[in-house]
Amino acid sequence: MTQNLNESFIVYRLLFADGQSAEHTIALTETPPATEHAEWTRLGFHQCPNCPLSVDAVSHCPFATALEAPVRFLGERLSHTEVDVQVTHRGREIHQHTTLQRAVGSMLGAIGATSGCPHTAFLRAMAWFHQPFSDNDETLFRAIGTYLLGQHLRAIQGLPADWSLTGLREGYKNLRVINQGIAKRLRSAAQEDSSVNGLILLDLLASSALSSLDQYEGELDRYFSDYLPTQQQG
Repeated sequence: MTQNLNESFIVYRLLFADGQSAEHTIALTETPPATEHAEWTRLGFHQCPNCPLSVDAVSHCPFATALEAPVRFLGERLSHTEVDVQVTHRGREIHQHTTLQRAVGSMLGAIGATSGCPHTAFLRAMAWFHQPFSDNDETLFRAIGTYLLGQHLRAIQGLPADWSLTGLREGYKNLRVINQGIAKRLRSAAQEDSSVNGLILLDLLASSALSSLDQYEGELDRYFSDYLPTQQQG
């Protein structure tokens, strides 16, 4: 099957009340790395404590280098700034009037998943079907659904499958550490707080998803009434 070019890119366009605009394209496939990077993107600069990469082998943090462009044009904006956002992906456009914090949080989710960071790789499949501005239920639904589909595909190929979601829980635990580490980098790079607060918002979603995975209390049950037995009436 020929890959549709529209599937390979997510484009965020932001229009501010002062007439200025910004655009960032997220490539879902591998892209050639830039030759020069800011000092705050070096791997050893606030390196995440769970990072499996070695400064002897890798010079720059892949997640940080993926954030250079958006930090450059958003780092001077306050998180509560209102903005009109247009997200284009798979031939569709999604429009949202929101705060820059929420817009950046949505964009950072896709950037992190496709950055090449070893601890965000489990999210790349979700990025291919990116859902901007997801809430807690949507994030949990997509994360579990994507992970279980991945396990199903592994089982088809005769590979071990994790039906207990152990790997997904570990992935989100590592993701929370990564989010905190990247926030430290961004605080040194961004003149204002939009990028950092966007990451904090993203981390709150990760925290909520992890909490639901560890102690599921039926958050998604109402969407699956046709799969679940009807409760007996007393």
